[in-house]
Amino acid sequence: MTDSPLQRGGSSNPPKRPVNRGMVAGSLLVATLLLCTAIGFGLGALAGAPIVGLFVGIFAGFPVGIVVVKKRFEDV
Repeated sequence: MTDSPLQRGGSSNPPKRPVNRGMVAGSLLVATLLLCTAIGFGLGALAGAPIVGLFVGIFAGFPVGIVVVKKRFEDV
């Protein structure tokens, strides 16, 4: 027979999630955006059009960042 958490002297509340999850999600989003921007700028510079590469990196970085945050916080 299994004991309930209350019978063992514990609480019935599940463990709380860390409160800084929003900050971590925002940091992941910004870091991914900056990384994609840098990659786009570098590839654009190699191709002779750094500004175009910069904007491609910015516009690609946002959806990639959303996917990274979604994968990281699948339990939410």
